[in-house]
Amino acid sequence: MILRNVFVKSLWDQKRSLAWWCLGIGLVIIVTMLFYPTMREMTELNEMFATDENPLMKVFVGNITDFTSPEGFINSQLLIFIVPLLYIVFAIGIGSGSIAGEEENGTLDFLLAHPLTRESVVVQKFLAMIIAAISIGIFGWVSLIIGAAIVDMEIGYSRLAAATFGGVLLGITYGGIAFFLGAALGKRSFSIGMAGALGIGGYLLNSLGPMVGWLEPFRKISPFYYYSNSDPLINGLDWSHMVVLLVVILLEGGVAVLTFRRRDLAVG
Repeated sequence: MILRNVFVKSLWDQKRSLAWWCLGIGLVIIVTMLFYPTMREMTELNEMFATDENPLMKVFVGNITDFTSPEGFINSQLLIFIVPLLYIVFAIGIGSGSIAGEEENGTLDFLLAHPLTRESVVVQKFLAMIIAAISIGIFGWVSLIIGAAIVDMEIGYSRLAAATFGGVLLGITYGGIAFFLGAALGKRSFSIGMAGALGIGGYLLNSLGPMVGWLEPFRKISPFYYYSNSDPLINGLDWSHMVVLLVVILLEGGVAVLTFRRRDLAVG
């Protein structure tokens, strides 16, 4: 019965990976949060970055000016770079393996031998990738809450949830790229490489845009712009930005369905 429910089977197959990722992300977040009491006393950091003498450092910490505040610390140490990177790597790994991985392993023909349409397989696997990414995000959010409680940090849990939700959507966006490339071409290594390259390019485009004048108009091409530009940890979610990411994710799923339905499969 579980083989007829591709959604459940996909999540079941990911259970060990999901558990290790949750543990890893939780440790990264909580250990980083333990440094907040020390960072809170280092007021010279604010003066150093306020001088704009280290423009390249802004690639990794954004336009943060108060590193000793709870929001500034969490953004600079976790939410600008490290945590979204982890979400993206996780989602790309799941997305690239959903169709292309099974195709290369020779298990996709066994799956399609059951009374399932290609469209159903793609949709269920795509939804499984989304739920897995959301699960990682929920664990990350809980870890932020635990870390904040340990160091007695005053910060709203709803704002932490807003920033986490944006990060999860960002990860799913790049995971969706790997997913539809895998569904369209059946090449897992290519889908990983291309999605990863686009992720790096998108991050650099959004980060360097404010410093390189001619890049500024192109920042809106980058999914990172819609994740971080409104600073959800301070201002809450900008739903217009979230809608852009949601639309992109839906388009990725739709393209995956169309391309997978029409092509010949390399199955043994």
